[in-house]
Amino acid sequence: MNLFEHYREDEQTFVEQVLGWKESVETGYERKLTDFLDPRQQDIAASVIGKDETVHFAFDGGMKYSERKRALLYPFYETPERQDFELSYFQLQYPSKFVTLSHRDILGALVGLGLKRGKYGDIVEGNGFFQFAACKDVSLYIEMNLKKVGSASVTLEPIDADSLLEQGEDWQEVHATVSSLRLDVLLAEMFRLSRSKTVPFIDKGRVKVNWRTVEQPSYSLQPGDYISVRGLGRRKLLDEAGRTKKDRLKIIYGKKEN
Repeated sequence: MNLFEHYREDEQTFVEQVLGWKESVETGYERKLTDFLDPRQQDIAASVIGKDETVHFAFDGGMKYSERKRALLYPFYETPERQDFELSYFQLQYPSKFVTLSHRDILGALVGLGLKRGKYGDIVEGNGFFQFAACKDVSLYIEMNLKKVGSASVTLEPIDADSLLEQGEDWQEVHATVSSLRLDVLLAEMFRLSRSKTVPFIDKGRVKVNWRTVEQPSYSLQPGDYISVRGLGRRKLLDEAGRTKKDRLKIIYGKKEN
C-alpha cells in the first residue's frame, strides 16, 4: 500500500520531509532535531516513523501541555534528555494598565522580526505578561530585537523552565452524530451553530483546518483533523465510529475553548 494514500495531497510534502529525517538517522546514526511542529504535523511524524526498531522519536515544547513541539529523532540506543531539544524560554512584560495586548499581537511581533512560525512555540498569556518558547538558535536574536509589540514598548527576559505557566488539560471528549464529514456540517455540530451561520465564518477566512485557512463549506474532513474558528475555539475530529440505524455518522471529537 502506498504510504501517501493515508494523507491529503497538501500533506505529502511534509510526509516526504519526515521520511528524509528518518532515513538520515537510519543511515548516519545521528540525531535530527526539528523546528516546532503543529499538532497535526506531530501526528503525521509519529505515524510515519511508527514503532521503528532503528529510529525512535520524542516531542517537547517546553510547557506541560504544549501544542507546538520540537521533534527529536534519534538512534534506538540513545536516551534523549530535555536539554537535547535546545529550547529557550521568554517572559514578555508590557504596561497592562495602559495597553491591551493579545496572543495575535505577540504572534504578529515575532512574525515582524522575520521569524518563521516553526522557530517559536506556544504563546501563553499571564497577568500582564506573555510567555513563549523558542528554538535556541534564534533566542539571542529575539532577545535583542523584540522591544515593541505594536506601539507598546515591552520588556523581554529569559526565564527557566520552572517559571513557565501550566496550560490547560487536553481535549474534552464529545460523542455526536452528523449527516456527513463536510466542514460546514461539522462546524454546526461542534460549535453549536446553525448551518447558515457557519458560512460567514468560512467565507471570511475565520476557519482553519490543520492550521490552514479553508474557504470551501463542502471540504471533507477525516479523523485526526484539527478545526479552529477564530473567536470560538478549537476542535479535533478524533474518530469516526460507524453509523446509526438512521444512517448518520457517529463521531467522537475533542473540544478545547480559547
